[in-house]
Amino acid sequence: MLELVRYATLAPSSHNTQCWRFRVESGSISILPDFQRRCPVVDPDDHHLFVSLGCATENLVQAAAARGFQSTVAFNSEGDESVTIALDPARPVGSPLFNAIPLRQSTRGAFDGKPLTAEDLRLLEEAASGNGVRVQLLTERGAVEQVLEFVIAGNTEQMRDAAFVQELKDWVRFNGAHAVRTGDGLFAGSSGNPSVPVWLGKRMFDLFFTEDAENDKYSRHVRSAAGIAVFVSERDDKASWIEVGRAFQRFALQATLLDIRHAHLNQPVEVASIRPAFAGFLGLTGGRPDLVVRFGRGPLMPRSLRRPIETVLL
Repeated sequence: MLELVRYATLAPSSHNTQCWRFRVESGSISILPDFQRRCPVVDPDDHHLFVSLGCATENLVQAAAARGFQSTVAFNSEGDESVTIALDPARPVGSPLFNAIPLRQSTRGAFDGKPLTAEDLRLLEEAASGNGVRVQLLTERGAVEQVLEFVIAGNTEQMRDAAFVQELKDWVRFNGAHAVRTGDGLFAGSSGNPSVPVWLGKRMFDLFFTEDAENDKYSRHVRSAAGIAVFVSERDDKASWIEVGRAFQRFALQATLLDIRHAHLNQPVEVASIRPAFAGFLGLTGGRPDLVVRFGRGPLMPRSLRRPIETVLL
């Protein structure tokens, strides 16, 4: 059971906050939100937090099948807002997605700009669809440039918010020892930045983390991508956000199997004033655009760490 929890903790979370706790019982594992690790500025309605619970849920379900359990997933909307995965003994069924769990990473660097094959795109779309969630894959360059406009508009607004900048800074881990000590947060090396002492890293962050620099970086990153994936849920509630997380995690694991990198560009859905216009650009008449993800081929990057299992158990 603890091994299933370990696989679940390899899921992504906003700023790598690892905003979950696990309750292991006879025949089930529950994943609970850890509101002590929420990001109130960038994620005021806890949307990303519950998406992360969905990512962890999908990892756990994939691992359970490989370890000989059939899973039944239920969201407790009236109680502690936990996701409970009931586990019944079954014949072990391994899958390529399970094998990809330890290898998946969010790659915060530029990609090679080359298009993917139609079969690659089909497999990504197939993995990401299901249970009230669909994905729009944008590969035409004009559409990608329009997404970039929304990303820059959202990033500009966020960069002008001192609280947003401080919240992000608080989750940056400026060197390997800093990352190991906390076991969480965004390791500077994972985005190609040098490892430096914490005191120096904070000063460099203030000097170099600027609106223009970030907009230039996102321009390079978007234009180097093979395409943009936008995840859309039919309903705007926590149960649906969990399903978005599960769909995204399947997409990410399938991408890993295809040696395709991915990284989030969530500014158009994080900034509430921009989200309606972005939904209009996508042609949505209902539902909510939940996640924006660039994808393409490129090099691996250093990984952000995870906390020890005992620290996430109830």
